Amino acid sequence: MTDRRHAGLPRLVALDALVACLEDRHPLDRVLERDVRFGRLESRDRALVHAVTTETCRRLGQIDALIAACLERPLPARARAARAILRLGVAQLLFLEFASHAAIDSSVRLAHARARGMAPLVNAVLRRLQREGRTLMAGQDPAALNTPSWLYRSWRDAWGGATASAIANMNLGRPELDVTVVDDAQSWAARLGGRVLSTGSVRVPSAGVVRDLPGYECGRWWVQDTAASFPARLLGDIAGRRVLDLCAAPGGKTAQLAFAGARVTAVDVSGQRMARLQANMERLGGTVETRIADAVTWRSSTPFDAVLLDAPCSGTGTIRRHPDIPWIRDRTDVSRLASLQRQMIANALANLSCRGILVYAVCSLEPEEGEAHLSHLGHGCHIDAIRPEEVPGLKEAVTREGCLRILPTHLAREGGLDGFFVVRLRQSGEAGTSIA
Repeated sequence: MTDRRHAGLPRLVALDALVACLEDRHPLDRVLERDVRFGRLESRDRALVHAVTTETCRRLGQIDALIAACLERPLPARARAARAILRLGVAQLLFLEFASHAAIDSSVRLAHARARGMAPLVNAVLRRLQREGRTLMAGQDPAALNTPSWLYRSWRDAWGGATASAIANMNLGRPELDVTVVDDAQSWAARLGGRVLSTGSVRVPSAGVVRDLPGYECGRWWVQDTAASFPARLLGDIAGRRVLDLCAAPGGKTAQLAFAGARVTAVDVSGQRMARLQANMERLGGTVETRIADAVTWRSSTPFDAVLLDAPCSGTGTIRRHPDIPWIRDRTDVSRLASLQRQMIANALANLSCRGILVYAVCSLEPEEGEAHLSHLGHGCHIDAIRPEEVPGLKEAVTREGCLRILPTHLAREGGLDGFFVVRLRQSGEAGTSIA
């Protein structure tokens, strides 16, 4: 009997993805994108894979504590498949509330297929949690358990204990879909069954398969968290101006720049991601110039009027959408990325004309990747303070220095949003000024 018939292909795909993510520290989205089996699944089965893997990551701390309560000794490190099978089983049984027999039986079949000899253990643990799981969960602290200690300490030190707890709790929710529309947000909100947020984005409560939604194929909107829409807006009136979009893929901000009338050059180091950007721009009907190059070193012979740098970062502001991030990142990643970001800021400024504007943004909650960079600015540029009226719905996110520090807890009544740091810099000396 084949693996597919024995265990069910969708759950096998989910199992392999979870092992690659949590054991080998590969981003979950990237693992699924590269799995040809996932791409061939029907939309309903893709949704199942996505639901069980993301919920497992979202509740991983609780899940592992529940499993540990049922074991006399921890599973050995080499029991990668068995550990992932148990985690998936608990997520389905207690957090996704699948039918008990379906969650347990499918997990036991997975164990027969991929963790021989472990099927009795899997069965025993899940049946015990079927009986006792709710009682054990009642004594748990979800916010603390589902956030690694290094990350929770970072938020507590930066924002205080109450805010750290609120962020951790916000990350446990399943986010709705945000889209940026080309025009007529109210009309598209009605067609999509969503609502227009105070920020101007449309939020859709239950999206299903994105490409099947009205307006997607004809390019009337694109997926973009409402917080992610602000950096491009903060460049101001860019109609007819030359704008450099560094680290541009997958292209949400690129589309904003193009539809604002800018002459855009989009740069990204990944050919695969740039192909995705080009496909998105073709769908949307936008035209941009593209370059596959490293944002640390790429230089134009002619300075740009404005530069948007959405730099690679730890992504800790996007945990509600990417719940694997806390388990595949650590403190060393933050330090390494902060160093890379400083190099990118320096090169972005070197591509900027005299008195041109740079908007630097990261979807990170870590001050090392945001506020700490301000101390490295040289004399050739200064902060161009963001005004509260420029960020409708998020006036409280404007800092004393004139930066934008968005937390997932902002717009909590509307469902929250991704965390971002954004600063706008203006070149005040000669073109090509770098940071100290």
